[in-house]
Amino acid sequence: MSIEWVNQAIDDLRAWGRAREVEVDADEVRLLCDYASDYLNVNELGDFAPETFDELLLSIYPRKVIAPPESAPETVAAARTLVDYLSQAGAVSEVTAASMRDRLDGIAPRMGAALADPANFGMAKSLFSSIGPESLEQSVAIPSGEVPDLGEAPCDCPGCTPLPAVRLAPEEELAAALASVPMLAERPPDGSAEPLRGWAADVAHLLDPGAAGTVTGVSELDEGLYDLFDMLYRLQARVPVGVIGDYLVEIADEGDIDLGAVLDRLAWHGMIKVAGDTAELTPLAVWGLREHYLSLGIEAPQAPDLADADALGLIEGLLEGVPAEIAEHDISRWLSGRGPGEAAAELLAAASGAPAVARGIAITIVDRLDVQAESQVRDYLDDQELRPHAIHWLTARGLPAPPLTHEEALWVSVDMLALAMPAAEEDPEIFAENMAASGPPAHVIEEMWRVDHPDVVEVLELLGRSIPDGTVAKAARKAAFKARSRAIR
Repeated sequence: MSIEWVNQAIDDLRAWGRAREVEVDADEVRLLCDYASDYLNVNELGDFAPETFDELLLSIYPRKVIAPPESAPETVAAARTLVDYLSQAGAVSEVTAASMRDRLDGIAPRMGAALADPANFGMAKSLFSSIGPESLEQSVAIPSGEVPDLGEAPCDCPGCTPLPAVRLAPEEELAAALASVPMLAERPPDGSAEPLRGWAADVAHLLDPGAAGTVTGVSELDEGLYDLFDMLYRLQARVPVGVIGDYLVEIADEGDIDLGAVLDRLAWHGMIKVAGDTAELTPLAVWGLREHYLSLGIEAPQAPDLADADALGLIEGLLEGVPAEIAEHDISRWLSGRGPGEAAAELLAAASGAPAVARGIAITIVDRLDVQAESQVRDYLDDQELRPHAIHWLTARGLPAPPLTHEEALWVSVDMLALAMPAAEEDPEIFAENMAASGPPAHVIEEMWRVDHPDVVEVLELLGRSIPDGTVAKAARKAAFKARSRAIR
């Protein structure tokens, strides 16, 4: 997808809603725009057409999103808001907008059934909706879930928590960006100094706890900037300005601060970019912070450009953790460098025999490919681990495919739960909630111990400690015992 246009559209939509006192479900609209971009060739707002919503809400959304049928009115309402915005922003004509509203009127009574119809389910969702949206979509990579509380500052011990790998802008772009930093325009660096080296020194100064208010205008805030920037560096994502405001109020020990003025100061220093009601580090800030970490002897890895990697390198790079926007950009560029058949062949070869999480990432990317990859996908019907995924891929595109056997359905159920284990360990409460809402039934769990899958014991133990229903959890623990006994024999 083109992340840039979606981000800009959501920022503009939020501003439009605030100006008109219209309630905007920005997260739901973002999801619709993301899927329209991924699967329906919508590359800007003007590409939306009336028929886009039929495919989006009755096919793509039910296949990709785990949501109860009763949530359909909320999604349709978000689509109506999007249409209102498209019309008033001039992205589509009022005639087209009226046609879109007519389509949504027809979709509204049908979407609940589409969400409940197993024929519409994607591979992960069709097995049983037990893992949760972030894991089931295998959102390749990437810090997911809620934004951490910035009040919980990182440990003071340098290097005690490893820093994530970051993607740096090319040095020529960074050097060019220096010209747009207001501070540098007013306070030009020493002309005997190399520009980026001078910038690194400026960043080190900003992080000096003895700045005494020269950065933000408030001494206490200056003292806490290292922790703020460190957290933003680790998140590698846009953060609501309200969250930053709450954090600043806490460290300033004042009941009221001028958040806008503080953010303006940080933007003037070239460290923060504010877009709508979110803020993030500038590329210059990321580069400067990494240089500062290195100067302190802290390991600060740099994320490689995955677009130039082979399939195995792409998968391994995504597994190491890449921010969502970067991951999507890398995947799109990786796919653009090869045809659908070539891409499928490379990815499936890398996935064959790989751990469940790696296999899941590969399958997720293959799921973006069109029917031109049929031959290469069909080649993997003889691969035990990839056969169920290949069957689903073919079936979803209306191509001839054998049915899944009962044993294969059980195996791939275990496989998808194995894919969810890292996310479950990271946030066990969310996993438990998802299991309570839509976990596998007891009779399915009772049979899982028979599955010849390398992760079956770990999966059953995870279910045994995660499922809130005591009877079902007990069944999982018994099945885990049987699986361990079977492995010993």
